[in-house]
Amino acid sequence: MSVNDDLLGFVRDALGRGVPRGDIERVLLHAGWSAEQVRRALASYADVEFAIPVPRPKPYLSAQEAFVYLVLFTTLYVTCYQLGSLLFDLINLALPDPAELSTEYRRQSIRWSVSSLVVAFPFFLYMTWLTARMVRTDPTKRASRVRRNLTYLTLFIASCVLIGDVTALVYNALGGDLTVRFLLKVAVAAAIAGAVFGYYLHGTRAEETEPAP
Repeated sequence: MSVNDDLLGFVRDALGRGVPRGDIERVLLHAGWSAEQVRRALASYADVEFAIPVPRPKPYLSAQEAFVYLVLFTTLYVTCYQLGSLLFDLINLALPDPAELSTEYRRQSIRWSVSSLVVAFPFFLYMTWLTARMVRTDPTKRASRVRRNLTYLTLFIASCVLIGDVTALVYNALGGDLTVRFLLKVAVAAAIAGAVFGYYLHGTRAEETEPAP
């Protein structure tokens, strides 16, 4: 979330006049600014003793950072998709349906899913560790625009999967077409999407409650 220039200018002038931060926050909230906007505006200036307000460094987007986050989220999507595909194929093998594809096709699909997971999942873990180290080294990267955009895109995709999953469950329940195979697949999709949604939602909430760098 970007900070309004007028709000930043007001905070800068008020701090320059020696107005306490608590008073600035109180008057801005009373004027109708949201608590998040006020927090970010105040956090844009370091809480240090100096003749004029001292701005904090702003995050910038580098090609390296964009590459790292694109690889991170791409490997996340590949991991989730192939894990779901693998579990679906195992369910189909355990509970076969004669009207569906041959067992040999399922075995090839399993082999491809396992191969993809062997490659993508370690990359995802490494990129997760690498981005965490980047943020620890330079806390301003926590506010990276590409990171936030991809995180919220992931939350959107996960929420769509969850909504579609529940919709399919209700549709089949109303039609009296609930089978063990179907319920297991619904559970798999819900578990994967729910885990991703919960993990990244928790991360965004934790960042919102932390002081801005």
